[in-house]
Amino acid sequence: MTTLKRRSWAEPFKIKMVEPLKMTTKEYRQKALIQAGYNTFLLKSEDVYIDLLTDSGTNAMSEYQWAGMMLGDEAYAGSKNFYHLEEAVQKYYGYKYLVPTHQGRGAENLISQILIKKGDFIPGNMYFTTTRLHQELAGGTFIDVIIDEAHQTEVEHPFKGNIDLQKLDDLIKKVGANKIPYVSVAGTVNMAGGQPISMKNIKQVRELTSKYGIKIIFDATRAIENAYFIKTREDGYQNKAIDEILKEMCSYTDGATMSGKKDLLVNMGGFLALNDYAIFEEARNMVVIYEGLHTYGGLAGRDMEAMARGIEEAVQFDHIRARIGQVEYVGEKLLEFDVPIVRPIGGHAIFLDAKQFFSQIPQIEFPAQTLAAEIYLDSGVRTMERGIVSAGRNKDTGDHYYPKLELVRITFPRRVYTQAHCDVTIESIVETFENRNNIKGLKMIYEPKYLRFFQARFERL
Repeated sequence: MTTLKRRSWAEPFKIKMVEPLKMTTKEYRQKALIQAGYNTFLLKSEDVYIDLLTDSGTNAMSEYQWAGMMLGDEAYAGSKNFYHLEEAVQKYYGYKYLVPTHQGRGAENLISQILIKKGDFIPGNMYFTTTRLHQELAGGTFIDVIIDEAHQTEVEHPFKGNIDLQKLDDLIKKVGANKIPYVSVAGTVNMAGGQPISMKNIKQVRELTSKYGIKIIFDATRAIENAYFIKTREDGYQNKAIDEILKEMCSYTDGATMSGKKDLLVNMGGFLALNDYAIFEEARNMVVIYEGLHTYGGLAGRDMEAMARGIEEAVQFDHIRARIGQVEYVGEKLLEFDVPIVRPIGGHAIFLDAKQFFSQIPQIEFPAQTLAAEIYLDSGVRTMERGIVSAGRNKDTGDHYYPKLELVRITFPRRVYTQAHCDVTIESIVETFENRNNIKGLKMIYEPKYLRFFQARFERL
């Protein structure tokens, strides 16, 4: 008699409405790729079969959120939905003050302009594209102080998002604390492969920065996913609830930028949360210039209500376990076929190591961009580049940045795709991997000034 060793789990929801997908041929996709300049961001959505470009604003909202949308108070000032959102942020994140923004980069813009002076340095656990650009536009320079393991795809480390305390201390002593307006701490770290930071490390960073009077600004975009990893990987947290862990993480920081389009299960929305009233007062004044009145910040009342309700749902353990479980399923299957990915498997995405995938393609020929294009050509699955194209150019020299990580991000929207979609994706990547030696790189033929990965165009070599 066979003994059942493992029980399967399924998503903690059922499907109420469906969106038909367009099926295409390889010849059709070839034409679409050429028209898009081999940039998956420039593909038309209707030409994509399974869209794993991003988890930003692509999530499926619940009936509870949709019901809240019907209660939108679209008053220009003092919308009741703002106060619902403020209450939810105070309850689950613990910050005192809230400034809503249209999305995360609106919050990044505000905090960068308020805190950064020309010549400042902003240390952080690996750059993110929009975050670094806002810091640079404000006159600052981002300095990477993440641990070395974060740049090594095959190294198994439970918290690759950790800050190297020695690197941080060395920077403070080199440039002076007065030149560091804040430390930029992300959880989980997107560009490192969705890798989390440990609670122990956040505490240690808080202790170090307190000695010098330096603030910590938390990129809390995927902090709930980070809390899940702390619960499952860090001693002392196994019996704590996700919302408890989340609030403790935030307690070691002075404020947070948030793109609600990720963790919080909405299609649009974000906020800047703060504990310092003086900074809040300035942000509340500036948001009127860039986003909208301080009680809507570029959002409709219905969007704020959906985000407030999304916070409640996002911290439920069954939800976050299923969300990350889907990512783990794909990663484990790819490892069975020896496909090179960032390990350990991260929170919101699988990251393919394009340098190892295409060992014959030098970085200047954009191996990750090539790989994203090839996966779409094979199956209609859309992914995105996270390598030399995303890294951009040095603002002073104009030279390409050459990041150690040359990755393709396979990003899973929350509550959108089934396991069958995951299997189609796995098979496409494996097929591309088996044909990898027959594939050549790309050359860039158009490059915009800022955030070039969104609009750059390429041709086959």
